[in-house]
Amino acid sequence: MQTETEAGTAPGGTPAGLTATEARERHRRGEGNVAVSASARGYARILRTNVLSFFNVVLFTIGAALLALGRYSDAFTSVGLGLVNAAISAVQEIRAKRKLDRLQLLARGTVTVVRDGVAAEVPPEEVVRGDVLRLRPGAQVVVDGPVLAGRLEVDESLLTGESEALPKEPGDALLSGSFVVGGGGTMLARDVGAASYAGRLTAEARRESTDRTPLQRRIGFVVRLVMLLVALMSVTILAQAALEGFTLVRTVQTTAVLSGLVPYGLFFLVAVAYTVGAARSAGRGALVQQVNAVESVSNVDVVCTDKTGTLTTGRLSLAEVRPAGPLDDAAVRRVLGTLAASTPASNLTTTALAAALPGQPVPVIEDVPFSSALRWSALRTADAVLVLGAPDTLAPRLSGPPLGGPVRELAGRGLRVLVLARAAADAPLRDGAGRPLLPALEPLAVVALADELRPGVPETLARLTADGIAVKVVSGDDPRTVAALARQAGLEPGEPVAGPALEGLSEAQLDDVVARTTVFGRVAPEQKERLVDALRRRGRYVAMVGDGVNDARALKRAQVGVAMASGSAVTRDVADIVLTGDSLAALLPAAHEGRRIIAGIGTSMQVFLARVGTQGLVILAVTMLGLGFPYSPANVGLTLLTVGLPTLFLTAWARPARPDPHLLTTLWRFVVPAMLVTAAGGVAVYARHYRQLLTDFTDSTPPSSVVAAFEDYTGLSSDDVGFAEAAATIGAQTALSTFVSYAAFLLILFIAPPNRWFAAWTRPSGDRRPALLVLALVAVFSAGLFWPAFTDYFGLTDAAEPVFQTVLPALLLWFAVLTAVYRLRLLERALGLTGALSPPGAPAGRPG
Repeated sequence: MQTETEAGTAPGGTPAGLTATEARERHRRGEGNVAVSASARGYARILRTNVLSFFNVVLFTIGAALLALGRYSDAFTSVGLGLVNAAISAVQEIRAKRKLDRLQLLARGTVTVVRDGVAAEVPPEEVVRGDVLRLRPGAQVVVDGPVLAGRLEVDESLLTGESEALPKEPGDALLSGSFVVGGGGTMLARDVGAASYAGRLTAEARRESTDRTPLQRRIGFVVRLVMLLVALMSVTILAQAALEGFTLVRTVQTTAVLSGLVPYGLFFLVAVAYTVGAARSAGRGALVQQVNAVESVSNVDVVCTDKTGTLTTGRLSLAEVRPAGPLDDAAVRRVLGTLAASTPASNLTTTALAAALPGQPVPVIEDVPFSSALRWSALRTADAVLVLGAPDTLAPRLSGPPLGGPVRELAGRGLRVLVLARAAADAPLRDGAGRPLLPALEPLAVVALADELRPGVPETLARLTADGIAVKVVSGDDPRTVAALARQAGLEPGEPVAGPALEGLSEAQLDDVVARTTVFGRVAPEQKERLVDALRRRGRYVAMVGDGVNDARALKRAQVGVAMASGSAVTRDVADIVLTGDSLAALLPAAHEGRRIIAGIGTSMQVFLARVGTQGLVILAVTMLGLGFPYSPANVGLTLLTVGLPTLFLTAWARPARPDPHLLTTLWRFVVPAMLVTAAGGVAVYARHYRQLLTDFTDSTPPSSVVAAFEDYTGLSSDDVGFAEAAATIGAQTALSTFVSYAAFLLILFIAPPNRWFAAWTRPSGDRRPALLVLALVAVFSAGLFWPAFTDYFGLTDAAEPVFQTVLPALLLWFAVLTAVYRLRLLERALGLTGALSPPGAPAGRPG
């Protein structure tokens, strides 16, 4: 450890610090105050994580195989969504990182170091181990080390949560992240960068990863289940292909179709929804750093919040002045205003008094600065000696009746109580050794100060409580002070609990205390983390709001970590959401946006899974019937029109709703009937056209124009072996894709019925936009069937009269059957579940 002597001492005992050459050499050796990171994730990691996800790797592998075989259109269809998904997620995280970095850059100040015996202003990262730093009120301590000279008052609330300033004398340790609020002096930079207290805490907080949200877990479960089923299907179908002598091209195409059954579009949709939600939340003061946080915050049912800097501004305000001597209220206020304006070394108290009681400064002959050890301050003017201090400290020197009554009353309300007094104009303020001396005093007033609430805090807490979200205040301050502040903010604090009382409790005992307590005081950083753990064990979804280094671990442990932009850079770094305007009110629109996203994605999952289930059943049935393979990779690309676009709009139009705890149950009750009925209709349409075309090309002679058209579609000559099967397959694929596409459009009307005729699954939504979307999609798809570029791209034949003669009646029958299944709850009846479960939003008149 370097000592003051090693740092160098100038004549007169003032530390000389390092030379510029020594500082450069130490920085080169890696002894600079380099932050752990400006952001938890660098650009390279963001890109790597989003691009090389498991699902994208699967898609890219298939795409590479298709490219090698020259199937460029199929390759684009297979990997396009994966690339777009990765790009959207990466762009959102990079935007959040850049915005946070800009916030941190704006918040960064300079520090004063002594180089070559001369004071110089440098950025914090240019401080090196062994530097001597000069500190004055308002300066932030950016490294760890001992005080070398002088006497300081330090606010460590960002580290400990305790808002009282602490005295620091030569030899006492200073920690990075604290602020100097009084006095002045120098310190030695002993621990810098990652070795400092803030650096160590940052590294520790980052060891844990962000939780996946409930929606992400459900989507992950569904996707893994589908992948398992697809893997089983793939083994069976590819084994059959090997026995039948499929070509390599056909095998890869089949693999591409089967892999397309995995609903990768859900990840694309979630990425888009999160990105849009994050952008909207950022515009309302909540910067989303982890894209899933915009959804996660909507699940929160308990908010744990720090006090100092979170509920309060960290400043004091004048609450009350009670005259206690010969002066009336107006005169007392003038004296207080003069004292505040004239004090040479201002602090939080005098700043609050000066703001509330403007006064004219007068010349000060002598002053005694306030310190936590002294607990009083004084100044001598030409007319009087004024003293302001703690009641119990001044009490032995006060004349007149005791002030215990008003002091106890105000302190019981959680206010900070001081006594204003005066002494004779010639009363000494120091003894013969120069130490501060309290003279005989005449009381003038009892002064009460309150922590200043941030604007809108009571209204925000009231709205959270009304929304069923519990609020718990967790602070390093005295429990009584925290309870009074909570009451001021509109919370009923109950019986506050001090941190030491939590020591030694078992997990079960701690869980019980946390469940019934609203206010916690004198809580250490590790205890905040334990409180979050206790709530999570109870099944609560926790948001932790803080601004200090002492909150970082608890923020990371909670499902949603929320930081104030004006707080510690460490806390902003590890938080999921940063409140750029330092207002808790920004959480409410963020939660509102999250609920809208959940509702929209839940609806969109119905569309996705109905498509996946339908395709899977059709592939199994057609393969078992020996009727070729029902889809080409180009056919699968139609999902962009039948699923992709509709779900984007449905998600954007969704209305906020509380998360459905039985989402998977709701999904299967909607999806299973839809996929069974649609697959049955699709297989019937496919088989009808396959058999008809196969008969036409083998047992009869179709018109030459038809033969030429199918030669163009298949790339084969009518004399080639397998031409009839290939022609029958592509014709049947066209009929199947036409039927399934129209059915997918109409399925939207079941999900968001415009009127009672479509209200078989749920009540009419009252929103006409989904119906208009269906009309637009039907029109676009119908027009595309007559546009060669459209049909060629999606691997279809041109519009043919036989197709519509089959598809239209099949659609009418499909609609009638699906309506009956939903209205009569035939699936539940068949499984014996009638009355056991009921989907949300069931139409009026339906049972359950």
